[in-house]
Amino acid sequence: MIRIKARAPTRRVFVRGPHRRSRRRALALALPTVWGAVAVTYKLACPLAQQTGLGARIATSAVFFAVGTGLVFHVRRALVRELRQVRKVAGAAQRVLLRPLPPRLDGLALAAAQLSADRGAAIGGDLYEVIATEHGVRVVMGDVRGHGLAAIGTVAALLGSFREAAHDEPGLERVLCRLDRALARHLRERSRAEHPAGGQEPEHPVAEEFATVLLLEIHPDGELHALNCGHPWPYLIGAHGVEALAGAEPLPPLGPFPLPRDLEVIRCGHLLPGESLVLYTDGAADARDAHGSFFSLPSVLRQTVDDRPVTPQAVLRTVFTALRRHIGGRPTDDIALLVLRNERRHTHALGARGTARHAPTDPQPTPHR
Repeated sequence: MIRIKARAPTRRVFVRGPHRRSRRRALALALPTVWGAVAVTYKLACPLAQQTGLGARIATSAVFFAVGTGLVFHVRRALVRELRQVRKVAGAAQRVLLRPLPPRLDGLALAAAQLSADRGAAIGGDLYEVIATEHGVRVVMGDVRGHGLAAIGTVAALLGSFREAAHDEPGLERVLCRLDRALARHLRERSRAEHPAGGQEPEHPVAEEFATVLLLEIHPDGELHALNCGHPWPYLIGAHGVEALAGAEPLPPLGPFPLPRDLEVIRCGHLLPGESLVLYTDGAADARDAHGSFFSLPSVLRQTVDDRPVTPQAVLRTVFTALRRHIGGRPTDDIALLVLRNERRHTHALGARGTARHAPTDPQPTPHR
């Protein structure tokens, strides 16, 4: 008995990338060539173009005006198409680098936004991320020296290291050490790329580069742990108003100086149900108006206390509206804001200032999205 195995139908794979690009390039050159040929043919072969009368001159001018207009529209269309492609690539890079935060994460409502100082950049030198881990919800907020496209590599190195270390490391101090090593490795690689003729490992790679970093850890009971390397402390929005969540003197920024051998994680009290944390970069605090006056972030945040509930989206909308009105245009530095609101219903915790405090008996309803 002879068994015949059925052969799977073969699929033809067409590689259209290079051919499609060649076709587009040929079509892009065809239209200007046709317009140019029309103009040259008219000038050389049309008897009307040889005449010097007023009517003949008007006709010749109309022909060349039509040719020029066609070329201008063709170039404009090509530039618009290229601009759309660049914006599409920039948007994809932004979604990969600064991933959109979920509206809720482990009982916390989240919202974040950033404004780049470079008009042509969709992302800048600010970074943020929120990750739910078995150790609690871990948050990073950072600011890389410089802004725009030049700082994207450093932002990518820090965010990539945090996304791994947040899950792997049990202690917040170990997460910070991982970020410090990732930054040093990135700066060494960049220094070798910028000076390939040196041939040796640079002793102080890109010494002027640094990054401020704030690490937070929010436990299920709302207890807050923090490590701060030169970054502004966040603001706490609660029933008693707006106050700075300052635990201790910040450490130096990452990059210029080595971390202390014994890192001590700071306990900052508790984030109670209904309370919010506002993390920001120094671009918001250093923004000035035309008269040189600084933007007052605490004053704007106090306006949001009257809103019920104080949703993260409402806080962002209020702050960015007031900020744009204050600076009257585009900022001179990148600005990023991250708002976290505790919407956990059953949280038994100590008070945020170390005193016993019960959860509110009438918590705010959790919005459904």
